[in-house]
Amino acid sequence: MTNTNTTPAVITCKAAVIRKSWEPLQVEEIQVDPPKSGEVRIKMLCASMCHTDMTCCNSGFPVPFFPRIPGHEGVGVVESVGEQVTNLKVGDIVMTLYLGECGECLNCSSGRTNLCHKYPLGFDGLMPDGTSRLSVGGERTYHLVSCSTWSEYAVIDANYTVKVDPRLSPPHASFLCCGFTTGFGSSWREVNIEKGSTVAVIGLGAVGLGAAKGAQLQGASKIIGIDINELKKEKAKAFGITDFINPKLSDKSVSELIKEATGGLGVDYCFECSGVPALVNEAIEGSKMGLGTIMVLGVGPGKSVEVDYIPLLCGRTLRGSTYGGVRTQSDLPKIIEKCVNKEIDLDQLITHEVSLAEINKGLEYMKQPNCVKVVIKF
Repeated sequence: MTNTNTTPAVITCKAAVIRKSWEPLQVEEIQVDPPKSGEVRIKMLCASMCHTDMTCCNSGFPVPFFPRIPGHEGVGVVESVGEQVTNLKVGDIVMTLYLGECGECLNCSSGRTNLCHKYPLGFDGLMPDGTSRLSVGGERTYHLVSCSTWSEYAVIDANYTVKVDPRLSPPHASFLCCGFTTGFGSSWREVNIEKGSTVAVIGLGAVGLGAAKGAQLQGASKIIGIDINELKKEKAKAFGITDFINPKLSDKSVSELIKEATGGLGVDYCFECSGVPALVNEAIEGSKMGLGTIMVLGVGPGKSVEVDYIPLLCGRTLRGSTYGGVRTQSDLPKIIEKCVNKEIDLDQLITHEVSLAEINKGLEYMKQPNCVKVVIKF
């Protein structure tokens, strides 16, 4: 049955707006249009900050247009629905996502990828119909991927949402919108980690901690965490890290340190979660000759890296992944259930909270060594 209601009005609200790379965000009054067919408008309850958002603020990636409103992790309550929306109603609490799942296209029906042809990852800063629902003083304002969560209201295609289990807190649900799920899915679904395998995780932010937890649940016997921040050591243990390496305390390379910790062989699986281009080759070298699999998950300022192909010719596999291969409708509810059952404890991820007015303070928190996730409360 299709939802029907009177046409909602344009809403004026506050949002964090960036007008030029490297400039501070400005909290401004914006206008948010009503949802069109297949869309919902949501009142944000909370959002979380991801390092991809910092990259968005400090460069033209992934949306090269200004002004724009960052934020892609968030939870909100549906305020109004457009025509043809059958799976959501006003009052539903939903997660904002940047991938959809139609279940019918070639990719979805294969069951082997989460990159849907019908509801793809969008980098143009616009809704699927090529227009924006956001404006500032009449000037078109760009979304970040499928949404912009650093705003009191947001519009998103209903196919890019998942209902939030009421047993899961909104901040925890927001963490599952991107970072943590990207890491967890990569080691839980994207690769087949055999029981007793050895794993290395480079970069212990939310993505890296997610990769470690997924590897632990899959039965990995040794999970090596690599980070230059010594403060990450204790927190990483809660997510399954068995060995911690701080490369700054050694004159050896990351790959040498990984091999040293594995009897010279390297690991079965290496997850590069830092986004530092040079570490891709270290991840390759640190994996087992003939058997090693390397997953590249980190998003950094660069778009390319020069890969040493000789180690790849020695039987290693190099792969990339978006959202950890997690299908939004088929897999995400299973991860949510693991969080509800406390197989995954997300409390450890929360380190800071800010209001929307304190958005730039949140970005500064993200640079601090003890920061993992910053939550924006609306």
